[in-house]
Amino acid sequence: MPTPGQELASLDFEALIGGPLIAVVNAQGQAALTTVNFIKSVGFKKTTTPGTTEEQQTGEPATVAFSYKKTVPKADGSGTEVKDASLTVPLLAMLPIPYLRVEDVTIDFLAKINSVEYRQVDTNFKVDAELEAKAGWLWGSARLKVSTQYQRQTKEGSTVTRDYSMNVKVKAVQEEMPGGLSKLLSILEASIKEETK
Repeated sequence: MPTPGQELASLDFEALIGGPLIAVVNAQGQAALTTVNFIKSVGFKKTTTPGTTEEQQTGEPATVAFSYKKTVPKADGSGTEVKDASLTVPLLAMLPIPYLRVEDVTIDFLAKINSVEYRQVDTNFKVDAELEAKAGWLWGSARLKVSTQYQRQTKEGSTVTRDYSMNVKVKAVQEEMPGGLSKLLSILEASIKEETK
């Protein structure tokens, strides 16, 4: 009969704990690549430069242009006038950039092993007796019939119940931007142009 200690010793805890952690590391890497692909696909215009693959092409920053009316002072200083104006803003400076970081990973593993050993002995003893007597003139006869029965039955066995459950909780948060991305956004913000016609 297996013992609970042997059952637990046979579990591959390296795979049970390492598997979810490896999955979290891979997910973190995929999240970083998703951020890169988002910046490339949303923030830059596609170019077709010979000798480069599509993944390497970024081109000029994608921009959004707004046209509006603006009140400005007249050149001679005698009041104000309304002129057409436009504002060109890089798209990346307007959008939140998804940049997730795994902050917390909790792995709960529960192993419940119930082991039961049983032995059952059933004994059955049965006696049947029958007496028959006859009597006549000066003589008599008797007949006795006895039957016995003995039965013994033994059952043995063991039952092992195994219940395993694993609960993995992952908490991801929006991370602060890396220095390079922050610098890129600062340059793009500095390139915001306002023109008055």
